[in-house]
Amino acid sequence: MGKTEMGCDCTHIDEELVRATKRNMPADELIFDLAEFFKVFADSTRMKILWALHENELCVCDIAVVLNMTKSAVSHQPRYLRSSNLVKNRKEVFEMAVEHLDEL
Repeated sequence: MGKTEMGCDCTHIDEELVRATKRNMPADELIFDLAEFFKVFADSTRMKILWALHENELCVCDIAVVLNMTKSAVSHQPRYLRSSNLVKNRKEVFEMAVEHLDEL
């Protein structure tokens, strides 16, 4: 018996492997923080904004034109990105994301 492509059909648990894996699992709080952090990147509009801001420092009006969206459709996204510490009022976008990941 062994692992199948979609699951496991074995009846034996590798206790040592399970213990080693559990020992290296981060705390639930860190897992939650990671999930929240990556949730920011799950939205394609936010990713487009991050990319645009990586290219140039832009105001919301400029971002709306770049993304072919209305200003109101874009305006709440930079606030969300700022609250996630991914952007500031000035250009420091992907550098902050890299710095954020380095701290993990």
